[in-house]
Amino acid sequence: MWFFIFLAAIVASLIGICYVSVCISKFGIFSKLNQPGRSERAIRNKRIRYFLSFMLLLVGIIALSLIFTLINAILIFLFLFAFFIIYGIIIYIIKRISKRDDEHIYWQGWLAIVSTVLYFVLGYFLCNHVWQTDYAIKSSKDVNLRIALIADSHLSATLDGDAFAENMKRIEAAKPDVLLISGDFVDDSSKKEDMLKACQALGQMKLKYGVYFAYGNHDEGYFNNRDFSADDLKKALLSNGVHVMEDSYELVEDKFYIVGRLDKTLSKDRLHIDELLEDLDENKYIIVMDHEPNDYRNEAESSADLVISGHTHGGQLMPINYLGQWFGLNDRTYGYENRKDTDFIVTSGISDWELKFKTGTKSEYVIIDVNNK
Repeated sequence: MWFFIFLAAIVASLIGICYVSVCISKFGIFSKLNQPGRSERAIRNKRIRYFLSFMLLLVGIIALSLIFTLINAILIFLFLFAFFIIYGIIIYIIKRISKRDDEHIYWQGWLAIVSTVLYFVLGYFLCNHVWQTDYAIKSSKDVNLRIALIADSHLSATLDGDAFAENMKRIEAAKPDVLLISGDFVDDSSKKEDMLKACQALGQMKLKYGVYFAYGNHDEGYFNNRDFSADDLKKALLSNGVHVMEDSYELVEDKFYIVGRLDKTLSKDRLHIDELLEDLDENKYIIVMDHEPNDYRNEAESSADLVISGHTHGGQLMPINYLGQWFGLNDRTYGYENRKDTDFIVTSGISDWELKFKTGTKSEYVIIDVNNK
């Protein structure tokens, strides 16, 4: 699927460059080159106008690439393209209805640019600020627990090691009993310095039951181009007292279980949920960390009481929030759901991958009270 999304983005970008260049050429700064008719001079001026508008667009994309990254610049451009099309259609319909064509203000262009700016200013704010999200869950089992959940910190993206540490202090101030990290702690762009600082921050947290970690699809790295290995990550976590869960479970003070599943896309050998839980005492509360929320049917049929996930980034961007769910890649994009007495929670993540923007969702850490309220 991702190959086709990437291919579609390339095709859309090529079409968009041509279309947006023509749209930009209609702004007033090019009015002196806007000569009616089909004379040789008029055609030459039109070509110059299109070339200058293309160069202006190219300079804008390069500037955005330097401010953010190339992938973010392409994202902004694609939304600008979409807004130009949307407002072009709306204004065309309005003109057809009103039968007026005396446009003194280039509404399509200005509305497209203003909408794009507002969309991404909001998206940057929602992505780069972290909120606390609360859930209260009832269980018939004998358990009283406050859980903190984070996922998708993707260190060095929007959070460096110091910023991550500050957020851990905020979480600690909420007085959870345990912190669960449901995958994608780091990715291919993460720096070793940030990884070590973040692990140290986890080791310094004063929590009743400590910190537990399960792998996501990015944690081990895809391209081996970062300055630390998957083994370095595991050693840093373990040396700071973090419990690393790899298709394993722990019974915590004979009160409840914490289970960590291997990531589905990276491990063909991961255990079926029934195999993983077969030796557990079903009278005790069972928490499962599964980075990708895509095994709900089996987990709902199992003895799991609570399944927590990340991975989706809350759908990332409007209006494509639920694309993964529509295509059957995820069972849920964000939030809470109950299936057959199993509670499921998907967090939008405390940070983000390469993209610097979230719309229709936000960066968060989660506090889950089980029988506390």
